[in-house]
Amino acid sequence: MPADHSPTPKEPHANLVAELCRHIERAGPPPTLGELAAKAGLSQYHLHRVFKTVTGVTPNDYARSHRAQRVRDALAGAESVTQAIYDAGYATSSRFYEESAQVLGMTPTAYRAGGASTEIRFAIGQSSLGAILVAQTARGVCAILLGDDPALLLRDLQDRFPKAHLIGGDASFEQTVARVVGFIEAPGIGLSLPLDLRGTAFQLRVWQALREIPAGQTASYSDVAQRIGAPSSVRAVARACAANPVAVAVPCHRVLRIDGGISGYRWGVERKRALLLREAAAVAAG
Repeated sequence: MPADHSPTPKEPHANLVAELCRHIERAGPPPTLGELAAKAGLSQYHLHRVFKTVTGVTPNDYARSHRAQRVRDALAGAESVTQAIYDAGYATSSRFYEESAQVLGMTPTAYRAGGASTEIRFAIGQSSLGAILVAQTARGVCAILLGDDPALLLRDLQDRFPKAHLIGGDASFEQTVARVVGFIEAPGIGLSLPLDLRGTAFQLRVWQALREIPAGQTASYSDVAQRIGAPSSVRAVARACAANPVAVAVPCHRVLRIDGGISGYRWGVERKRALLLREAAAVAAG
């Protein structure tokens, strides 16, 4: 998908795949794999493999992600939800509603209103790494933000859901915050939370791969790209890590440069280093 990975001329078939991406973007209903293969002059099997190697996702995933972005954009200015759905290329509204939870993370009406009917519980706590904000929808934790200034963390959450109904967490929810803080202080206890992750198909694949890296271990951006079957998408993997909104639960801090160096981290390199040291110590202590 364009936001995640732009093929370069150095990659085999990059120009062909780029042309197919533009074709998918211009199409109404997504073209079938057979139609794309015929346009490319390749077998369906070969086209599927080449497309995934270059972009990191299948042609179907690319089409779905692009169509999802089109409907998100259209919802902001369309006269009605139905009009936005058809403008985005959905053949029927029922098909969109089947996918709406994954595409938007909420109902289309709520999304169009900036999350106006969405309830998000949140609480802000303190850890040895600074302030921490944890937010949760009915589906699961949608944000774990780290920083120095609690007010800035709350502003970040408000920017994500400008019209959502933000509710201060009750005692029960604050236990969730305590679990996150506890994990930061003592990684050996582990952390398992229901998550409400929203992103492109490529980002979701990267974030799932990050969750499979055990505490005390690390991987390079290149390793992650290999694990998701997109070895040429190293830069796209780095961008997906930077876009991760759920610190520690999706452990992007466990991804390093190929030389083992600690590179940028959305919440600060020193926090990344501290998290890695604590996890290594927890594993060593058994």
